[in-house]
Amino acid sequence: MSHPADAVADRSDPTGTRLVGFAEIQDAAKRIAGIATRTPLLPCSWADPDRPLWIKAESLQPIGAFKIRGAVNAVASLDPSAREAGVIAVSSGNHAQAVAYAAKRFGIDALIVIPHGAAVNKVAATQALGATVVRVPPELREQETRRLAEETGRILIHPFDDPRVIAGQGTIGLEIAEQAAQQGFSADAVLAPVSGGGLVSGLAVAVKELIPGASVFGVEPELAADAQASLRSGERTAWPVEDTWRTIADALRASSVGALTWEHLRALVDDVLTVSEPAIRNAVRELAASAQLVVEPGGAVAVAAYLSNLHQLPPGRNYVAVVSGGNVDLDAYAAILSGPPAEA
Repeated sequence: MSHPADAVADRSDPTGTRLVGFAEIQDAAKRIAGIATRTPLLPCSWADPDRPLWIKAESLQPIGAFKIRGAVNAVASLDPSAREAGVIAVSSGNHAQAVAYAAKRFGIDALIVIPHGAAVNKVAATQALGATVVRVPPELREQETRRLAEETGRILIHPFDDPRVIAGQGTIGLEIAEQAAQQGFSADAVLAPVSGGGLVSGLAVAVKELIPGASVFGVEPELAADAQASLRSGERTAWPVEDTWRTIADALRASSVGALTWEHLRALVDDVLTVSEPAIRNAVRELAASAQLVVEPGGAVAVAAYLSNLHQLPPGRNYVAVVSGGNVDLDAYAAILSGPPAEA
């Protein structure tokens, strides 16, 4: 399905909810300049010639993931009194590192709530950036974060349901459009991972504004397919924590998209695709072998969708896959690389 350009221009969806506007993404790009990296858009010579593929390599960010964009934009937007109070965030790892990094850059104290079962390397990296980490059961992470925010007076930087975060992530779409034009092609279809929905929401705002007729697809694991279920049913749908935590893609284990990101998805995202666990592993291997990129499972799902659903993708279009992160545990990474390719 397609969506009219004026859905972006008036920044509202049919329910009247205000969506993030393109001007906010432009402002975010100015705030994050010099802190977040303008990552390369890399052509893939190994892709299907009838369906050219480019990779937006967000795994090359200073903290190894796209999350730095939204975190820096949110922290940079705070007034002096809010900065004095400090910030709090909840994350299984990449947003945790991003907020810790942004807080350190701006001299702000950070408290990060990380659920039990999060990747050890991501927890350690967050602590190394100077943040205080609190561990909680996964099913209590939102509840405990909001309780601590109220108790301490800290400003909550939500990982996805925050317009400042969405606008920051939208700078990826801004860069894709600009870099594709510089390389002499139009990005006809953009695929991006979905967890809470902040990335694909901001991306869709920018892409729909700058590339007329372009499609935006979210991608998530089959074992954490709440966003697809939401679009199919027309209602925001949550999955049990014990279900979403089965996937190897630890960065994509949110139980549901946010209330705000849901309105962006339903207004601007063309569809959400799902990929199997073997397809995710195969994509991690392919990115290592053919693109020379270290990518975590959650960061590889967009490429997994391209590789495993190639026959369903119309030929004659230019595809861009957002590789959202590379913060993978080395032992887990070695196990993936040493395993045999699987039937996806």
